[in-house]
Amino acid sequence: MNEIVVNAPNRWRLETPGTDGWVRTARPDATRKYFLVSADCHANEPADLWLKRMDPKYHERLPRVVTDKDGVQWRVSEGYRPDRLRLATLEGEDAARNKAGADAAGRIADHIRDGVDVELMFPNKGLAMWATPDAEFAMAQCRAWNDWAWEMFAPHQDHIVIAGAIATGDLEGSIAEVQRLAKLGFRCLTLPCKPVWGAHDVNHANYNLPHFDRLWAAVQDADLPITFHVSTGRDPRASRGNGGAVVNYVSHSLSPTIEPVANLCASGVLERFKGLRFATIEAGIGWVPWLLGAMDEAYKKHHFWVRPKLQGLPSDYYRAHGFASFQEDKAGLDLAESHGLSNNFMWANDYPHHEGTWPHSAEAIERTMGQLSDTSRAKILGLNAARFLKLDLPARYRT
Repeated sequence: MNEIVVNAPNRWRLETPGTDGWVRTARPDATRKYFLVSADCHANEPADLWLKRMDPKYHERLPRVVTDKDGVQWRVSEGYRPDRLRLATLEGEDAARNKAGADAAGRIADHIRDGVDVELMFPNKGLAMWATPDAEFAMAQCRAWNDWAWEMFAPHQDHIVIAGAIATGDLEGSIAEVQRLAKLGFRCLTLPCKPVWGAHDVNHANYNLPHFDRLWAAVQDADLPITFHVSTGRDPRASRGNGGAVVNYVSHSLSPTIEPVANLCASGVLERFKGLRFATIEAGIGWVPWLLGAMDEAYKKHHFWVRPKLQGLPSDYYRAHGFASFQEDKAGLDLAESHGLSNNFMWANDYPHHEGTWPHSAEAIERTMGQLSDTSRAKILGLNAARFLKLDLPARYRT
């Protein structure tokens, strides 16, 4: 961290109101420190990971970078529109984030300096694995990523929990992969927000339908939590031009993560599979209180249309089974205690992404969590994620 230059556009990240009145803090050198689990971090995969590990029949279809006649580089994937690369302009800690996280030792050192005890690691380049209407091709990419991640990081599961990738459009392949990953020792799974890649289509199988019951049974038998990461299921780069970066992030990356939550909570899936636990990842939390109210309102006021009839309200199933990760979401944190959601929210530093808080997580926590009780802060910063992932609490945090 000492080598990272905090360039001018990032100096705001150092701002903090302090921790007066806090029983514990998130500072890595604190005598009384919170147990910190980052519920959303990302690998830094080698660019040739899939090329080296997949059948040659897929090679020409893999995501790749191409250079046009003007020397401009474009990221090309069969499910996305081409995306121009502008990484050469990054400076200071923005540039450092692009290089971080390639190996276990470096990741662990970076997290220790940031106060993080355990991370849940998701794909990075691999978020494009689901960007294809060919479910078997997507599943082949997921298997390659899972094998690489296990080989690289399995010896470090006390610090790095790997989210095994599943392409649910391939139902039989998904069931087999869940069972394979469980035998290997994976502790978490990640599924696309929409199982069949692409725009909304009422004819596509979705997670509310009994079509997926055999998958839920396999997940429940394996006792593995499932996650839905932003920007999976459909193209998040749907806008271009003025404000496109903001429009894409808010409208096409974050908001579609609501869909799998409603699918599970309103459909009876969680009555049939009471052992499931799920989380939305990197989508924030401010929308969760609104969503729970909206689902309950629809269930009660549209009772004549709603099938099946549930034993409880949709919000009851969320509180019992659901979690949501965020980086900085003051609005959501302001509502956590008043809406009874302190048991459902999980903080993350999103290492090493620009949307995250690394390497200044303590300051971000201090800016956004001063209104919470010590008990709620402890849950949101680490204890909820420990429950979600079934982690053992280290001895130093048990008192």
